[in-house]
Amino acid sequence: MTESEQQAIIAIALLASVADGRAAPEEKTALQSALGSLGSANLEAVSRKVAAGELKVTDLASQLTSDESKNLAYQTALAICHADGAANESETAFLAELGRALGLPATAEVGTLPPGGGAAPIDDLILNQAMIAGALDLLPDKLAGIAIIPVQLRMVYQIGQRHGQQLDANQAKDLAGTLGIGVTAQLMEGVVRSALGGLAKGIFGGLIGGATGLAAGAAVTFASTYALGHVANQYYAQGRTLSAADLRALFARFQDEARTIFPKVESQIQQQAKSLNLQNLLGSLR
Repeated sequence: MTESEQQAIIAIALLASVADGRAAPEEKTALQSALGSLGSANLEAVSRKVAAGELKVTDLASQLTSDESKNLAYQTALAICHADGAANESETAFLAELGRALGLPATAEVGTLPPGGGAAPIDDLILNQAMIAGALDLLPDKLAGIAIIPVQLRMVYQIGQRHGQQLDANQAKDLAGTLGIGVTAQLMEGVVRSALGGLAKGIFGGLIGGATGLAAGAAVTFASTYALGHVANQYYAQGRTLSAADLRALFARFQDEARTIFPKVESQIQQQAKSLNLQNLLGSLR
């Protein structure tokens, strides 16, 4: 990959970070730190051009000639747009424009996974989503870790709805954050470092995934998702009256419970991992 292609990918990454129009300061700092550590001498200049609206997706895409660079550009943008949850309408439009500019085939909009909603009892919903999260952590493509947080946030949102709560995405993130889940800045930094800092190891070959942003195994991801779901269930059932300390105590208790359940569903999780399609899943989360 040439230096000009790498610079174009860096510019696309910066465009992806502002595609939703509301990049959080910590996300911007993490992204610029990760890009800066790669030795990009033009980072500051590129950042200014992005802020001024001087860089266009079509122009940047035209600078990428190899399949490797095109796929890397799209996967980097995909990861950044989903780093803090499901992509919103603006991010989805950006990804579609980028895909067309790169000449990539259109991605299906409907996922291959159960939606996790419907009329299923809450306990079944929680178990289903915990199994999906665990399956994501088993995929050989470690980029799959970016889908875990959106799956968890969707679950919290659905549980709140079941209890008549009118939630927005930030409220779901706040509850997850109280329990130590949702390290957006670290995840974004990991995406960029892996994508652009380790090309010799393959695209995204070393990305750390998992519910806590650490090298968590499927069992830990399953337990964290399971516990988050049951904490959300009790929290919303009691009208959001539980304290942060109460929430964390419940989280620890349900994590212990999940560890006893995991061996019973491990084979099902492994089967799910064989049929998962990351981009289709991300599309289904919108």
